[in-house]
Amino acid sequence: MARQALETDQKALEINLDNKIYGTFSEIGAGQEVARYFFQVGAAAGTIAKTMSAYDKVYSDKIYGVEASGRYVCESRLYKMLDHEYDLMESRLQDERPDTNFFVFADTVAALNYTRTIKGNGWLGLRFQLTPTSEPNDIVLHVKMLDNDTRLQQFAIGILGVNLIYACYHYNNDPEVLLQSLLDNLRGRVIIDMIRLTGPDFEDVDNRWLSLLLVKHKLTDVAMFDHNGSNIHPSEFLYKKNVVVVRGSFRPPTLVNMDMIKTSFEQFKNEPGIDSRKCHLLTEITLDNLKSDGHLDEKDFLDRADALCALGQTVLISNCEKHSKLISYLADFKVQNLGLVLGIRPLLSMISQKYYENQDGRLLLAFGELFTRNVKIYVFPTFQEGSEELMTCQNLPIPEGIKFLFKHLLDSKQIVDIKGYNREYFHIFSTEILNMIRNNREGWDKMVPEEVAKVIREKFLFGFPCEQLEFEY
Repeated sequence: MARQALETDQKALEINLDNKIYGTFSEIGAGQEVARYFFQVGAAAGTIAKTMSAYDKVYSDKIYGVEASGRYVCESRLYKMLDHEYDLMESRLQDERPDTNFFVFADTVAALNYTRTIKGNGWLGLRFQLTPTSEPNDIVLHVKMLDNDTRLQQFAIGILGVNLIYACYHYNNDPEVLLQSLLDNLRGRVIIDMIRLTGPDFEDVDNRWLSLLLVKHKLTDVAMFDHNGSNIHPSEFLYKKNVVVVRGSFRPPTLVNMDMIKTSFEQFKNEPGIDSRKCHLLTEITLDNLKSDGHLDEKDFLDRADALCALGQTVLISNCEKHSKLISYLADFKVQNLGLVLGIRPLLSMISQKYYENQDGRLLLAFGELFTRNVKIYVFPTFQEGSEELMTCQNLPIPEGIKFLFKHLLDSKQIVDIKGYNREYFHIFSTEILNMIRNNREGWDKMVPEEVAKVIREKFLFGFPCEQLEFEY
């Protein structure tokens, strides 16, 4: 869908001049930055029923209720704001404005503070009707502000809020364009790392696909969803927790993948100082891996997502080909201990690449970005080429010039071999399974978990051939 990016004032004015759109603004934290745009451009009486900012925490609690977490910039707070304000809108104006599409815009934001201990982030949401008297839809997103000035961050929130409202009423028939338009006049100033779109007008939208689009269109480098296919944000469940990330292609997830996941996670939870009750496991697919055939196949991504969700996995889609980029992202959530799980060959490739790319004296710096004090790499072995002998960290053919550093990482246990694996699975290769699935050859289902085999057959994933149904006339 071709479109022309409009200025923020023009978007706000178009909304104000549309007499079928009417709603409430409720903003906490950075002030009434979004509502201000609609007041400034004129004709706001045609759009705004009420604006409010319950800035005082006690007053806010009296209106929206107390948060169990004690936090105000959080997803649950946003939903309470949407619930409360939309109920009021309907109860007070439904009879008076039966031909109106109601909306409630809400945000709860923490801008850059004086001591700069808060970098700036927030939750924004819109509950909106597309046809009068219909059930409303919800769009909710999380934003990180990048401007190094409080006022600039406030202005950015104002622009983003206008973009969000405009997109929901003008690009609702094309979610990909809707997402892209959120960064109009904001590119490089904000990161949108979670979005969720639900409601009767969006029943056919797969929110996991929206996570992929966030990464694809560079709104963020990292997005994630849970085993139910619901997009989630790490601030809601990873803050000060212990995290294991297993990177792979999962095309499809095999018995080897599950063995790697289970053994590494168990080993991580048993490490000294790790509270096993505060551990989370993430399976990661990188954009680079999804483009291994030269283009991004969205259907292939959703097939992998279906298979991982069937296994109960939380899935992370990222543009973090380099692990240091992922480590930096997770550091914002004060992750206590981070375990990265790799196959032995990807580890060798990573180490060799760092070595040959940093021959100018920056070798220690390059490895220092990866091996911070709370990061440990867990390595899964495999057969050496043409042999039944295993390749592990102990016999890895490391380049001569980096052997001293690699030995230090082994001695300090920042790189460790995974133990307790099942050697019988090492003959299983995902590329062979994928070929067997596409050609409907027997035996592939014995090399993947039962849950994966079931969902592949039910949803015809990874090119599994649809059965030809015979009809009797």
